[in-house]
Amino acid sequence: MPIFQNRIHAAFLFDMDGTMLDSSPVVTRVWTAWADKVGIDAGPLLEACHGVQGKDLIRRFGGADLDLAAEMRWLQHAEMADVDGIVAIDGIAAFLERLDPEAWAIVTSAPRDLAIKRLGAVELPLPRVMVAAEDVARGKPDPEGFLKAAEMLGVDIRECLIFEDSPAGIAAGKASGAHVAIVGDLVEAGDGELVIPNYA
Repeated sequence: MPIFQNRIHAAFLFDMDGTMLDSSPVVTRVWTAWADKVGIDAGPLLEACHGVQGKDLIRRFGGADLDLAAEMRWLQHAEMADVDGIVAIDGIAAFLERLDPEAWAIVTSAPRDLAIKRLGAVELPLPRVMVAAEDVARGKPDPEGFLKAAEMLGVDIRECLIFEDSPAGIAAGKASGAHVAIVGDLVEAGDGELVIPNYA
């Protein structure tokens, strides 16, 4: 079983963007371009986009008149075409090498094809279990994705450690009943919360 911070866990569940790799340059470019395309202010959108599915952001910021499917296709094409500046979080590759392939999974708000492309861009391995945007009915902050990943790994979610970096992802992790480790400095940690700058 994986051991982290002197505690044994049944499995580790990783968010991807901001937790395993930093895709923020791409996220900023693509969502700013989309905001310009539909005529809205990119500022509030960029503040809210971390860890949230694209379809939920389109609904929230784009208005009811937009064709959700068409906008999702535009975003998917733009994101798949841009991997410039994506980097792995320090230490993540070595950390993953130490793990049993049956003891970790990825739970991402990105579509599966995009997740595979970004992981490949930074030469990180694909897990046996990946729960992507199209695999859940409700995106983060709903815990559905984490619960599904634990079930697919055959472990109790209460014995899992989730690595997350965004408010939506952290809320989903806590709601699932798992332990949560906050990666990076995007979110201000509360008392007693486990925070790591990276995996090194």
